[in-house]
Amino acid sequence: MYAAVRRYEGVTDSAEAARLVNEGFVPLMRQVSGIVAYYWIDVGDGVMVSTSVFQDRAGAEESISRAADFVRNNLASLLPHPPEVMAGEVAASA
Repeated sequence: MYAAVRRYEGVTDSAEAARLVNEGFVPLMRQVSGIVAYYWIDVGDGVMVSTSVFQDRAGAEESISRAADFVRNNLASLLPHPPEVMAGEVAASA
């Protein structure tokens, strides 16, 4: 399995960002081959994190590309800073 984590700082409206992600991005993620799970997390203080898990590396890489496109086209005013993006093979899970 592979995972991708994206950390967004400076979120201007976390409730609106969550609504747009839930309504627009979650359906896109469901189309990515090999998806295991996707989470959009409000950690407070203007920080939100997305975590996605896939059966293979190709799915994780596609999710990173789709996220960049979705943010640019739909969330740019709410997520004004580029995310910190991390991805790699899952080494342990429960």
